Amino acid sequence: MRSPKHLVYKNIKKSNLLYFSILASIFVLSCSSTEAETDTIPTNLTVIITIVGTSDTQPAGDGSGEVRVSAYAEDAVRYAYRFDNGELQETASRTMNHTFSREGTNSYSIEVYAYSASGESISKTQTINVFKSSAEETASLVFADEFEYNGSPDSSKWHHQVIGPNNGSWYNGEAQHYTASLENSYVSNGTLKIKAIKEEHTSGGTTKSYTSARLNSKYAFTYGRVEVRAKLPAQAGTWPAIWTLGANINETGNYFGQQYGSVGWPACGEIDIMEQTGWDKNSTIAYFHWGNTNTGVYSSEGGETAVPTATNEFHIYSLEWDANTLIIKVDDTLVYQLANTQDKPYDNPHYLLLNIAMGGNLGGEIPTNFADATLEIDYVRVYQ
Repeated sequence: MRSPKHLVYKNIKKSNLLYFSILASIFVLSCSSTEAETDTIPTNLTVIITIVGTSDTQPAGDGSGEVRVSAYAEDAVRYAYRFDNGELQETASRTMNHTFSREGTNSYSIEVYAYSASGESISKTQTINVFKSSAEETASLVFADEFEYNGSPDSSKWHHQVIGPNNGSWYNGEAQHYTASLENSYVSNGTLKIKAIKEEHTSGGTTKSYTSARLNSKYAFTYGRVEVRAKLPAQAGTWPAIWTLGANINETGNYFGQQYGSVGWPACGEIDIMEQTGWDKNSTIAYFHWGNTNTGVYSSEGGETAVPTATNEFHIYSLEWDANTLIIKVDDTLVYQLANTQDKPYDNPHYLLLNIAMGGNLGGEIPTNFADATLEIDYVRVYQ
């Protein structure tokens, strides 16, 4: 028979075992709770990307190439950012700035990661278009007309080409005469208006049923960036154009004559920054025409892009031109890019032309009820 002392000891031992069992359970529960908290995954990641200098006319930014990224996620203690497949940059900050260096307007991906204290993460990727100006775009403004005056186009900057080079008429089957009349070209309310009108006009012994205006810039340039902000005519049969010709063309009636030479067309080279047909007012054309400098053979390349609001909103039609490439855009949309190789005559001075032709190759059929149509230009700028 065991003594009472032994029974007391046995009961105490059982009590201690129960106590330690309870403590172990509490410890396990506590560890599980801590582990659950440590393994929390961030949620609700919000990313806001701001492109510096954006506006209605510069949706891809002001040319600085700079973006600012802000991020926030619940239960996140740090973030990481990756720009255009570059290295992952970690930081405790919710914001990060980055400058893209590639020139022109390009598409980039931006990845953002949010991390919890335990290293669990969620991520989000966005794609944006960013404009980075080139050396030409950050250079000086060498020729411009903002049209902040009234009356005839500034005669120190513009020449009216009115003599038809094709035996008193114009090439391409065009149905108009160009005049220097204030009815056909004038400045008012901050814009230049080039107006095609249905009216008979005789010039060079030929009578036409329409008049319009064709302006030559009195400034010739080699390389640079050209920007023309314009709203195009909506009427069928109109053929508006913003373009350049090599100043060595020596075309009858042009401003420069033989000052730069007399090679004729297409040896001089032609750059059509914007043309629009008379039958499709929802797109514009960019084209290059030239004579091969080695063989003299005529060549041309180009493309078109949809511009559904071309006739009721202003858009920027631009040319970026250097010794390697020629790039034509509408706003920030690439229309066509041409390699500037040695067999092309795009290393010589060009001048700018603004006009509306009627009918012809790209104007097409003119409606019988046509009365008038206007090409409206907000500004012309050449950087070099």
